[in-house]
Amino acid sequence: MHLVLVSSLVPVENPSSGFDIANRAVLDGLRALGHRVSVIGYLQPGQSVAANGDAYLLGELEVANAKVGAATKLRWLATAVLNRTTLSSAKMLKIGRRHIETLLQGLQPFDGIILNSVQLPGAFAPAFQKHPTIYVAHNVEADSALENAASASGLLERFLFKREAGLLEQVERQLTQAASAIWTFAEADRFGFGYAVSDRAAVLPLVTRWERPESGVERPPEYDLALIGTWSWKPNRIGLDWFLSKVVPLLPADMSIGIAGQMPDVPAVSHPGLRFLGRVPDARAFIEAGAVVPLISRGGTGVQLKTIETFELGMPTVATRASLRGIGEIPDNCSIADDPAEFARLLTEKVAQVRAGNRQRLSGAAFHRAQKARLLETLKRGLAGLAMPVTAPAPRFSKEQTAPPLMKEKLRPPHGFAVHEGGKSR
Repeated sequence: MHLVLVSSLVPVENPSSGFDIANRAVLDGLRALGHRVSVIGYLQPGQSVAANGDAYLLGELEVANAKVGAATKLRWLATAVLNRTTLSSAKMLKIGRRHIETLLQGLQPFDGIILNSVQLPGAFAPAFQKHPTIYVAHNVEADSALENAASASGLLERFLFKREAGLLEQVERQLTQAASAIWTFAEADRFGFGYAVSDRAAVLPLVTRWERPESGVERPPEYDLALIGTWSWKPNRIGLDWFLSKVVPLLPADMSIGIAGQMPDVPAVSHPGLRFLGRVPDARAFIEAGAVVPLISRGGTGVQLKTIETFELGMPTVATRASLRGIGEIPDNCSIADDPAEFARLLTEKVAQVRAGNRQRLSGAAFHRAQKARLLETLKRGLAGLAMPVTAPAPRFSKEQTAPPLMKEKLRPPHGFAVHEGGKSR
């Protein structure tokens, strides 16, 4: 098949965020099944496009609220209000629908479009839905926005999240009802878009890397507890605030706690062993530098990619139930607790075992193999629902025709587009 993957941010060579990791897993899985995949989307500044495929860039775009100034946020909000769309889709409107339709015309013939999350697909849904589609739901975004509204710190923030939730519900209904298949990353999300479409929904297991890297040389832990995440993302921050306010005060004073990851405002916590480290050069190496990994999600939807990464590394963990959504088999070295006191007790016991010489690590290879096998099988079933491939495609452009400016010889894209092949700009 020739498939078009549409994503706000294109899959990148070195994924670090949960969104990037999921993007690469879907792309790598489709390619592993032998399909040709053309990718449409923006590139986040500082990233490199994933190799071994065609990426048709809409430009560079920073989408993280924490990384842009007030003027950019106000411009996004104004665009959202004027276009009666979500804030997440408003960020995508740097280019117009005509450009998208020209790009799709130049890529034909293709068998279907994989719509990755709501941002770019929601911005130009009528253009994409002229073709057979599959929708990839990273989360039930409307539900996440409602959770964010409930925990908002002010009336304006609460109003904006409620507005976003209402519009996201409409967009998600439109995308799921038109899709031949819906791929979610957690079992609960299969029913998050209504029972009318749940029979077309399937859970897509994930891996953080297609080829599981070998663990490094085992060294003594640098931290008793190691946590890493994108803390500027509201659902992650809710979990971190719960951990810092409810669990950390119950931990022994001599326990060392390393917290890595982007954080716009560092909270004041009095525990003497706590260190906020910011961005670290190697996320996997940091996780392996901990004795025990707390998995602290308290809300949101979708799968927790840091949970999968931790299980692939075989690290001992204490996890909330929300951290385990989307996971089929829980490793033996993972303990589960939602009560803060019980969570703290289990962490203390596991750290004591590590200090006594029992690292409690398992091989994550079996977990990785099982996830990848289930991922490929789910992709295969979903693709079977797309329209039959075109068996005798007409030539893209005859000698008498003039190619649309974007695709003519794949060398002269219109303003705002760049064409990548194998990760290299053309």
